[in-house]
Amino acid sequence: MRVLVTGAGGQLGKDVVLLFEQAGHEILPSDRVSLDITDYEMCLERVQEFKPDAVIHCAAYTAVDQAETDVDAAYTVNAVGTRNMVVATEQVKAKFCYISTDYVFDGTATSVYQEYDNTNPQSVYGKSKRAGEILVQSLSSAFFIVRTSWVYGLYGHNFVKTMLKLGQEKPTLNVVNDQKGSPTYTVDLAAFLLELVQTEKYGIYHASNAGECTWFEFTQAIFAEAENIFSQTYPVRVEPCTTDEFPRPARRPRNSVMDHLSIRTNGFQDLRPWREGLRAFLIELKESQDS
Repeated sequence: MRVLVTGAGGQLGKDVVLLFEQAGHEILPSDRVSLDITDYEMCLERVQEFKPDAVIHCAAYTAVDQAETDVDAAYTVNAVGTRNMVVATEQVKAKFCYISTDYVFDGTATSVYQEYDNTNPQSVYGKSKRAGEILVQSLSSAFFIVRTSWVYGLYGHNFVKTMLKLGQEKPTLNVVNDQKGSPTYTVDLAAFLLELVQTEKYGIYHASNAGECTWFEFTQAIFAEAENIFSQTYPVRVEPCTTDEFPRPARRPRNSVMDHLSIRTNGFQDLRPWREGLRAFLIELKESQDS
């Protein structure tokens, strides 16, 4: 397949490019320098030149708190930029895969969120990503919408790397214990995308590593696994706290656990449990530091 990847310089985009290339596909990795998705003409031109079979749209405005005051920029990238890429993709009759987020839900449900549950985003970031979903659904004739959550990987900044750094610098860490979700390792998500876009099983998918935890439980697991893998101790004391004790500009979903209904009903293999994904990431991180 010929696959154009937007956001190819980002955390997920880099692993998507690597995995698809390893699988023998012809990839056009596009970052914000080589492809400005907010430039409609440039989107048309790039897609017409490359004529992909599929576009994986990883590019996004993801600064959740900043989006609360930077509303136009969030919508320009997440809505207009997405629309530009979908329209260009339709012209060459290619498949379109949009990476979305758990933030399209309000996080108040007492059970897990399924793919076709009503959305109700509470933040500008969530609303702008939902706007992107709506544009994809209305403008693409062959789309996958893949919602994911709590993403981390080797490239870029993320929660796991931040905790490992703070764990060596601070005696105590207060971590939120009343928000639950599913951490997702970029390599596992990229592997699912590789399988998905080669099919015609279009629709909305929830894709995160299996299982759930709170941020506090995730942090405890990070240090427990890292002590084994890095053979070092983290003397930091991790204390649970509430969301209210840690105020942020954008509202966080209290519950962002997503059921993988579409993965099951379409015959795909589920992503492995989140703790196994975490372990694999820490091994990858150690290897990258040793080399």
